[in-house]
Amino acid sequence: MTEDKKQIVGHVIACGTQIMWGATFVSTKVLLGVFSPVEVLMIRCLLAFLALYLFYPHHLKVEEKKKELYFMGSALCGIVLYFMLENTALTMTYASNVGIIVTCAPFFVAVIVSIFYKSEKPGKNFFLGFVIAISGVIMISLNGQQSFHLNPLGDFLAFLAMITWGMYSAFMKRVSHWQYPMIAVTRRIYFYAIIFLIPVAAVQGVSLDVTRFYDVKIVGNFLFLGLCASALGFLLWNVATKWIGAVKTSVYIYVSPIVTVFLSVLVLHEKLTMISVLGAALILVGLYISQQKKFLQG
Repeated sequence: MTEDKKQIVGHVIACGTQIMWGATFVSTKVLLGVFSPVEVLMIRCLLAFLALYLFYPHHLKVEEKKKELYFMGSALCGIVLYFMLENTALTMTYASNVGIIVTCAPFFVAVIVSIFYKSEKPGKNFFLGFVIAISGVIMISLNGQQSFHLNPLGDFLAFLAMITWGMYSAFMKRVSHWQYPMIAVTRRIYFYAIIFLIPVAAVQGVSLDVTRFYDVKIVGNFLFLGLCASALGFLLWNVATKWIGAVKTSVYIYVSPIVTVFLSVLVLHEKLTMISVLGAALILVGLYISQQKKFLQG
């Protein structure tokens, strides 16, 4: 595949992955009514690892053992810490607060990646698009609320989650330069994530009640989260990072609130308001501006 085609496909799969990830909140909400956060994350990782292993059972040969530190860092930051911090934040602060903070991820990615890689410094258009997109996110998140309420500890944990995602992006940028099959790389990351989650699960406790899996809805949601959102989603996201860069890939996180709005209408039967429509439009404008190579002149 030519570099031009990789650029186009990279943007497409980054956007597609965020559309899929935007749907995970419904599945996670259903599962958290029966399972603890660490149980949901552990099962997701196990399913993702098994799916990737069955699809690509070949061993990943790593010549330099110190490279394993990057796989471990990716697993710790991008999967274990990110999801644990985000889920904990959701139990301590308002979902709208977390939604706004999570969508600031491209900013954290840009700052952290630019510290380690001078070749991927964002330009003025990135920050202009960020401001416009975040304005749209705030409109969607606070739609119908009279005011914005802060919860210092919960909001701080959400910010920490964004920092860990920025670190994950920095690790993956380095890993993407190595000539390893990305499916094997993603599988290795999930392997380390499972290792890191074992002591967490041991401390918090895991129920062995298998009757919880007798519900078809539970099984279906786990299959979606494990096979689609985790195995396929992270694989595609890592490929996009390799082809178009960590910063450009992260910008598609802006798509997630739009998906949430339309899923809320279709699945939860919530009313689609004009504020939500205007917010979605601002997000799309911000996304477009952020992806421009040159600063847009007035």
